[in-house]
Parts: sequence; structure tokens; C-alpha cells
Amino acid sequence: MQTDLLREARRQAEICNACRYCEGYCSVFPALHQERFFSEANLTQLANLCHNCRGCYYACQYTAPHEFDLNLPKALAEVRQDSWESFAWPAPLARRFQKSGVMIALATVLGFGVLFLAFRMLGSAGGSGFYAVLSHSAMVAIFLPAFLFPLMSIAVSLRRYWTATEGGRITHDQIVDAFASAAKMKNLAGGHGDGCNFEDEDRFSQARRFAHQAVMYGFLLCFASTTAGTILHYGFDMPAPYPFWSLPKLLGIPGGLLMVIGTIWLASLKLKADQSLGAPSAWGGEMGFILLLFLVALSGLGLYALGGTTAMPALLAIHLGSVLSFFLLTPYTKMVHGFYRLAALIRDEQRKSAG
Repeated sequence: MQTDLLREARRQAEICNACRYCEGYCSVFPALHQERFFSEANLTQLANLCHNCRGCYYACQYTAPHEFDLNLPKALAEVRQDSWESFAWPAPLARRFQKSGVMIALATVLGFGVLFLAFRMLGSAGGSGFYAVLSHSAMVAIFLPAFLFPLMSIAVSLRRYWTATEGGRITHDQIVDAFASAAKMKNLAGGHGDGCNFEDEDRFSQARRFAHQAVMYGFLLCFASTTAGTILHYGFDMPAPYPFWSLPKLLGIPGGLLMVIGTIWLASLKLKADQSLGAPSAWGGEMGFILLLFLVALSGLGLYALGGTTAMPALLAIHLGSVLSFFLLTPYTKMVHGFYRLAALIRDEQRKSAG
């Protein structure tokens, strides 16, 4: 990891450790105040535990123009971003996406979409509905490796993170407590439950927490919809398309709507937020990730609404291109932050147990 980022984060953490004014703000400060010397492992863990709510910045008396010039949200954001890029496998792809995320997202979606349309132009796949455009066996052959690759890549990244933060043996209780915190997005509620200062300086708001929850639960519903469809196809010999009152549709439509609403909301908050309190170099990658999620959800809903029209082949190509791009780019987008957050929360539960 970059030594200059770690050096600056260490300097600011030492000042915060002496002050302790923000002790109750989020999970970062109890963990920070337990340390006396901040190693690379400490700083990497603190950075990934931070949710960038920015409450500490607006409460701090040592921000610029004070000579200490504290900006802990930015310092931790830069260490956090650098850790994701360092632990990613392969790492060069992660760095490239952070610099040009929006362009890469658009290019891959359009590129794969054109490729799927080309398959259609070569002739019908011989099936009905969606499978007339691309056969089921072809979809499996394309998307199964694309689904397994990011899982393998993320597993390698998380193993590197766990080793770097000196994580120990994980217990059942630690997993349960970490998942409970992640499900409620407790840290985005702020230390006193008032929310983040993310969107408008020192005004507290729950907007960022609710937008994240909309995206997360929307994504989980869509994943459950796909799982239900897979079970129906292979377990009950019931291939798609499915009617409205089927389980895949009852899970997928609300999930898609939540993702569309959540991604638009997050993009709006991101555009209003002060970039100097985060990692400016990662802004393009973050917006690219939001765009990918938005395209996956919107094209899926469009495919459901217009699946019986002549627009279906083009919509299916865009949707499949969006999903394939999302899978292949997942290890290098901010999607991976959910896995790191969970690992950081588990690691924090270990700290509490040891303390």
C-alpha cells in the first residue's frame, strides 16, 4: 500500500486518539481509541470500518484552517480505496476502473449488447421467448463462468485483507453480530441515530442510509428471483418466461424497482456531496458502479414490460450485456465494498471480544 497515504492517516489517527471528542460517532472511534500505535493493519481495518458519514469532520475543531488540517473521512477513504486496489486480483484492472469507471461501464455494456444482438442476427436459437434470441445452453455457457470468476477473485481479495488486518478464527456469534449490523446499516445511522452529514454539511439525514438499503435489498430480491427461476427450471422443469404471480416475478419486480430508485437516489447524493471529504480519484469508479446497477435493474424491468413486443431482442441484448458486465467488473467496482465492510465488521467483533 502507498506509504504516504498510510503516513497521513496515521498522523490524523494519532491526533484523533488524543482528542476523543468523536468517541460515540461510529464504530471507527471505539476501535481507534483502543490503539496506542497505528500499524498498517490497524489503519487498513479502520479505513474499511469507516462508512464515510462525515459527521466527525463537521464536529472537528482541528479541520482547516487549523494547522492540524484534519480530514479523517478523506484520509480513511484514500487508504480504503488503496486497500481495495492492492488486494484485488488482478490488481491492475481495479486501478483502471477507479479512474474511468463510467466509460468502462458504458463500453462493456454496449460491447456485450452488440455481441448478443449479433448472435440474434446469425439466426434464431430455436427456442421460444428469450431463448429464441439466445439458447438456454448458450446463456449457461456464458454466464456461469462470468458468475464464478468474480466469486473466486473476491475470495482471493478477502483472504488478503484478512491476513493484512491480522484477523483470527471467526466464531458464529461474530458472524451473526456483523450481519445484523450490516443488515440495519447501523453505522450509516450515525452514533446517535441521526444519520449522516453526507449530503449537506452539518445537517444530519438518513437519506444515504435509506438509499443504500434500497439498493441492497433490491439486489437481494433480484438475486432471490434468479435463484427461484433456476430452481423452477431445473427442479420442476418449468422454464421461463414466468407469469406475474410466479415467485421469480414477485421477487424480481419489487427488487428491480428498489434498485432503480436506490441508484438514482445514490447518484443524486453523490453529485451533491463534497468530493474533498472522500477519495476524489475513486469518484468515476463509484459512479460507474451505480450506473451498472441502474442499467441492470432498468433493462430488466423494461424487458418485463416490453418482453412481448418487437423491442424484446434489443432489450434482452442490453440486459444481458449489463448483467455480464456487472458480473465481470464486480471485483473492481464498489460492489466489492460490501464484502470488505462485512469483513471489517467481523474483525471489529473480534476486537470487542478480545477487549
